[in-house]
Amino acid sequence: MTNSASGGVSAGTVSWITATAIVVADMVGVGVFSSLGFQVTDIASGFSLLLLWIVGGIVAICGAFCYAELAAMFPRSSGEYNFLRRIYHPAFGFVAGWLSATVGFAAPIALAAMAFGIYFKSIIPGAPPLLLGFGVTWLAALVHLGGVKFGGAYHNAWTALKLVLIVVFIVAGFAFGDSQSISFLPSAVDLAYIGGAPFAISLVFVMYSYSGWNAATYIVGELREPERNLPRALFIGTAIVIVLYVALNAVFLATTPMRELAGQIDVGIIAGKHVFGNLGGRIVGAVISLGLISSISAMTWIGPRVTMTMGEDMPLLRLFSRKSKRDVPAVAIVFQLLVSNLLLLTQSFEAVLDFIQFSLAFCSFFTVLGVIKMRITHPKQARPYRAWGYPVTPLIFLSVTLFMMYYLVVNRPLQSLAGFAMMSAGLLIYYTSRLFSNVSSSDASHKVA
Repeated sequence: MTNSASGGVSAGTVSWITATAIVVADMVGVGVFSSLGFQVTDIASGFSLLLLWIVGGIVAICGAFCYAELAAMFPRSSGEYNFLRRIYHPAFGFVAGWLSATVGFAAPIALAAMAFGIYFKSIIPGAPPLLLGFGVTWLAALVHLGGVKFGGAYHNAWTALKLVLIVVFIVAGFAFGDSQSISFLPSAVDLAYIGGAPFAISLVFVMYSYSGWNAATYIVGELREPERNLPRALFIGTAIVIVLYVALNAVFLATTPMRELAGQIDVGIIAGKHVFGNLGGRIVGAVISLGLISSISAMTWIGPRVTMTMGEDMPLLRLFSRKSKRDVPAVAIVFQLLVSNLLLLTQSFEAVLDFIQFSLAFCSFFTVLGVIKMRITHPKQARPYRAWGYPVTPLIFLSVTLFMMYYLVVNRPLQSLAGFAMMSAGLLIYYTSRLFSNVSSSDASHKVA
């Protein structure tokens, strides 16, 4: 078993509070402020709509239980890369790492940065979105190049501000918002909604809003007492987000007529006008833009840890394992910054997100399936933490994730095929690098002989 310091940066420097902040910041982005508009088009029940977000949260918690068991068994930074290579084969781990190192984090960073630029105009009208997007990504990179302690303080401050602003919005919405005649109690009609296709399809998009519940596993090698603090960070972080998501959507529904929300992507801004009056849109826009700073910070922190760990394992990627004097993976941070900025320039990141959705779900599915596999094949292996509710919790996660992959294949076949192509490219690179390494080793041995 790899020790907790292996593959980490400054092992034992990150507290469970900071790890929890990473989970919260990585999860809460633009999604929760935009998804409801598409859900109310086919679902007109307050109870069913909130149930979507509760069910999505339950699935995320089930995933957190499973990831916590694996992270306690294999406490090395890099998430799925570490888990899949240990459970199945190094090639599978490389595919997951390849996705993360190339676009898995860079594309969401680019999307969040562009959204930051757009919403920041609520604070300073006329500000150039692209330049603001570049600015916030460079700021996050410079902060995290300054070291784990400095980056952690920066990240915690912005996450705390995000939580305060969202809570203020929720309280103000219930206290001062326009009151709508909507009930959140169950009724007979809810059975039809819950059993229908629109509920299942909406759940797919709800799960996208919950993505990031596993964020702390990417820095487990830096955590103090990871066997104890990693599960705590995943559970508390995910639980906080579940409460926020349910409360936010309740505010949107309680203050704004459904007909105004239907088909709209800027749900938060529309609801803000019903809470704060004419300035409401600008206020919510400011809340979203400032909240995105911590989201970008979280991904800037955790993404390069995958590339760094891959560099430690593979000679051809050794450059990415280099650490600065402040003990951070500087080359990996700069590489991810450049990729995210390139996507910002091309503005092709939304298309990238479409095709990596299947790949990321695929890796998560086999990671959780790995919990069951390890219980069967290695029952006596030390497990500092055991997934609560096993085997029900992993089966819940696997069932929903399998449905998501099925939905993507049926409704977005080209994007799913592109995801397969991306994973295949990772496999090709892995085996090519292995061949190159073997040839180099053979040449070296001949020279010695």
